[in-house]
Amino acid sequence: MPYATVVGLNLSLFLPSKLLSALTQPIFWLALWWALALALLIRWRHLAMAMLWGGLFALGLLGFRAIPDALLRPLEASYKVPSAAVVESAAGLIVLGGGIAHPDSFLAHRQVPLGEAAERMTVSAALMHQHPNLALVFSGGEGRLRSTGVSESALAQVFYQEQGLGLSADKARVEFEGRSRTTRENAQQVAVLLGDRCQKPWLLMTSAWHMPRAMAEFEAEFGPNRCTVIPYPVDFRTGESTAFTEYSLAQSLLRWEIALHEWLGLLVYRATRAA
Repeated sequence: MPYATVVGLNLSLFLPSKLLSALTQPIFWLALWWALALALLIRWRHLAMAMLWGGLFALGLLGFRAIPDALLRPLEASYKVPSAAVVESAAGLIVLGGGIAHPDSFLAHRQVPLGEAAERMTVSAALMHQHPNLALVFSGGEGRLRSTGVSESALAQVFYQEQGLGLSADKARVEFEGRSRTTRENAQQVAVLLGDRCQKPWLLMTSAWHMPRAMAEFEAEFGPNRCTVIPYPVDFRTGESTAFTEYSLAQSLLRWEIALHEWLGLLVYRATRAA
C-alpha cells in the first residue's frame, strides 16, 4: 500500500478515536441522560424525575470495582508473562508508549512523569539490566489532538538514560520511534525501524489489558514469516477475583473507561483490518 494511503488511513482512525473517546466514559452517558431528563421536566415531570433518580442509582452502581474488573479480567488473562528463559532467547524488547503522563510537569520541573501504566517503563528498564544482550525499541509519539511539542518517545529517552540505559557506552542498545499515535501506527513504525533484524523473536511489552489488541496489530503487520512477537504483559489491574466490598467511584470509572475503550477498540481494529 502506498505510504500516502497508509498515512491517510491512520489519520482517519486517529481523529475519530480521540473525538469519540467520550463514548467509553460512563459519566458522559450519565450526563446526557440527566440533560435529557432536565429537558423533559417542563412537560413530563414524572418521567424526568424517574430518569434523574435512575441516573443517580446508576452512578452509585458504577463505583463497584467488581463490575469493570469482570470486563478487564478476560483481556488480561489472554497472555501470560514469559519465563526468564524465553526472555533470554529474545533479540530485544518492544515497549509501547502509554506509561508516561502529560509532559506539562516535565517542562516545568524536568522530571519525567510516570502515569497509571508506569510498569511499561519500570519493568522494561529492569529487564534491560537483567539481560544485557537485549536491545530495546520504544514506540510512542504524541497521541493528543492538541500538540504539546514533546513526544512520549522524547521523555522515554530521558527516563531510560536516568536508569543508566542508552548512554554513550551502549547507545546502540536503545532506539526510539516517536511518530506513532495509535497501536496500529506502533506496529507499522516498529516494523519499518526493525527492518531485517527479525532473525530472533522480539518481546512486546504493553499493559495486560491492551495486549490482545496490540498483538493482533503486530502479528498482522509482521506476518508469520517475518518476525515472531512474544507478548510480555505488564500493568495488570485485576487479580483472580474482586470482592463487592471494593468500592471507589473514581477508580471504578477509570476502569470502566479502560475496559470499554479496549473492547470497542478490538472491534474497530478488527473491522478496519478486514477492510
